Amino acid sequence: MNYFSFGTGKRAFIMLPGISLKSVLLSAEAVAAAYADFGKDYTVYLFDAPEEIPEDCTIAFLADSVAETMQKLGISDADIFGCSMGGMIAQQLTVNYPQLVHKAVFASTCARPGEMGIATLSGWREFALKGDRQSLNRGFAQNVYSPEFYALYKDVFAAMENDGTDEELRRFVLKVNACLRFDILGELDKISRPVLVIGARGDHVLSGECSVEIAEKIGCELYMYEGYGHAVYDEAPDYKARLLRFFAD
Repeated sequence: MNYFSFGTGKRAFIMLPGISLKSVLLSAEAVAAAYADFGKDYTVYLFDAPEEIPEDCTIAFLADSVAETMQKLGISDADIFGCSMGGMIAQQLTVNYPQLVHKAVFASTCARPGEMGIATLSGWREFALKGDRQSLNRGFAQNVYSPEFYALYKDVFAAMENDGTDEELRRFVLKVNACLRFDILGELDKISRPVLVIGARGDHVLSGECSVEIAEKIGCELYMYEGYGHAVYDEAPDYKARLLRFFAD
């Protein structure tokens, strides 16, 4: 598993990003700039998807890959931030490897896809299977970001509409399939680590109700944003400060 790290702090902060067509490491510099405040207390790790993804990939496999990488890096008792698919992986990691987790934030994610999630993910998969890069990239951006954010950066999104190699499309489909098969709701009561769930009422990928369901099942702290969509973690100006307050508490 490839990763990017920055910061000089003694504590470990691991970011597990959402599903993407391109490698998240291409955005490493932007992530480091956005999360610069974390580098004072943490060494921050941004994990990519494994290089080898099996045809029957599951979220449990991806969580095992994260755990193996953490152990090889000598990381334990880390603070975990997982958003979207990364939030699914973070849930599985916290259930299966509690010794590796100090605190966790499950952001814009679900314990099992509901009707909205199944419809959205299945639609993306169909575009990928057809090789329709334009519809996939455009639909992805419009689903993930708020209308205001999409309009602000529409030229940037338009420039990326034809991105994606055949191999990237194939890997994307395997990750979508893993998300569609995911269901950890019945195991969430095993979690004893402190957890914060953050969602958005206007989430048009997985729905805000999924965040509420996770928090109610665990019995943990929940914060729901109003006026934002799935990628509230990129849009809300107080989001990162909220994370820091939870982890420092």
